[in-house]
Amino acid sequence: MKVCIIQPAYSTDYSRSSFYFEEQLKLIDRCDDTMDIIVLPESCDVPCLAKTREEGEASSKKFNKIILDKAKETAKRCNAIVFVNARSYKESDSGRNTTYAINRQGEVVGKYFKQHLTPGEVTKSRLDSDYTFEHSEPSVIEIEGIRFSFLTCYDFYFYEAFANIARQNVDIIIGCSHQRSDTHSALEIITRNLAYNTNAYVIRSSVSMDESSDIGGASMIVAPNGDVLANLYSKVGTATAEIDPHQKYYKPAGFGNPPSAHYEYIEKGRRPWKYRPAGSAVVRHDDIMPYPRTCAHRGFNTIAPENSLPAFGAAVAMGAEEIEFDLWFTKDGEVVSIHDHTLERVSNGKGNVWDYTLDELRTLDFGAKHGAEFSGMTIPTFEDILKKFACHCIMNIHLKTAGDKPEYLGKVVSLIKKYDCEKYVYFMSGDDKLLERLQREYPDISRCCGAGSGKWEIVERAIRYGCKKVQLFKPYFNQEMIDKAHENGIICNVFWSDDPEETQKFLDMGIDVILTNDYNRVSQVVNKKRKYITY
Repeated sequence: MKVCIIQPAYSTDYSRSSFYFEEQLKLIDRCDDTMDIIVLPESCDVPCLAKTREEGEASSKKFNKIILDKAKETAKRCNAIVFVNARSYKESDSGRNTTYAINRQGEVVGKYFKQHLTPGEVTKSRLDSDYTFEHSEPSVIEIEGIRFSFLTCYDFYFYEAFANIARQNVDIIIGCSHQRSDTHSALEIITRNLAYNTNAYVIRSSVSMDESSDIGGASMIVAPNGDVLANLYSKVGTATAEIDPHQKYYKPAGFGNPPSAHYEYIEKGRRPWKYRPAGSAVVRHDDIMPYPRTCAHRGFNTIAPENSLPAFGAAVAMGAEEIEFDLWFTKDGEVVSIHDHTLERVSNGKGNVWDYTLDELRTLDFGAKHGAEFSGMTIPTFEDILKKFACHCIMNIHLKTAGDKPEYLGKVVSLIKKYDCEKYVYFMSGDDKLLERLQREYPDISRCCGAGSGKWEIVERAIRYGCKKVQLFKPYFNQEMIDKAHENGIICNVFWSDDPEETQKFLDMGIDVILTNDYNRVSQVVNKKRKYITY
């Protein structure tokens, strides 16, 4: 098969959009009936840099139908399969970054929606991104017995996705791209790595920033063994190469072993727990998870012992956006989850938590006082909680004390970083000295100001210590405090409500997060109210 990549010129001067769009159409006209696959770059309906949402929408409105009709006409004229990227408005009024697959008859036979939108596409261009937070398999479209998969621009940087694409046994990966800030050498490394790791051809089309530039561009065709069959670098124009889409590259699966694809060899030794948290159980992080939310206070503690793995697990399994728990330090500096500083209420032990080592605490029964069915349950460590629930919910961490030793707080932060969940946690404390220390030493981890000794001054204290949230303590708050917090960009939690009618009242006042001991009843009220997302 003969494949063709098209690399048009690109400009940062938005006023010249019509000229650059016409030049793009002229390159498409160069295609002929010797070609079987034609690939165009990203955002063909926005041919010059759109610096505002309004410019992007205006450009797409002007050129979208023209470029899609041109691609369909070219597919029929050249008897070729054409891949073109432009916005799609059928799925969302705000539009999606979409690669269209068009068969030789000029029919759209599939779409690929960009999976990793840049922050600018979400916050500035405001393209639809809701679908990117759902679990999904790699997109595969089969045309004429050839299995095509896709990456668009920013997608190329997420190498962890390559292994998942490889599992789909694809033949060709289509890359409608920009990647305007990378050098030619970097783009070649990325693309060759993709081809080698997926055992597929990669056909990547981009735009020329300038024919003398060494960044952007680099539209190329790469074989499964990593060989570059064509590379336009910064040249404006087209390039072609002959390929056999079903040709694969096999190598020994380790020295002296039979041949296999590289990814098959890797799969045999994969250790997924060594990587960053991922998969269908991972939820949106704190900055982009919708409000209002229900926070399971000490877990779903009406059905399982408070601050226990069963209580947290029940809440998360039922859909709790947040769980709240308390942390204390043991005699030997370990971090455990328990509300009181004494042991009597929830265990068969006596005295202070900090007077016991972790091993000593684990000889005690932390379940029987809740119910005989939990008899023998041991106290969980902070790491136990992270192992099970990191990135599966937002964690409202109530730091009861940082201990007398500075390294104790550092240990909590180190564990958060170890489990890659900085964006999924926030520290809650009513201790002004601790809030000040957190602001000074760990400013990148969100803080929530608790009541402490200044219940009515909580919003002012939150502002003072740069807190992202406040945890209002009923009945010591009013509408004026909620409004002032929101005016300063501060999220309002309330501790607590187990009553649906009271929950509705709090939501009507503008409360963002309801802490509750009875997750099931309260969450049903909160879920009906959820309507907005922060960015």
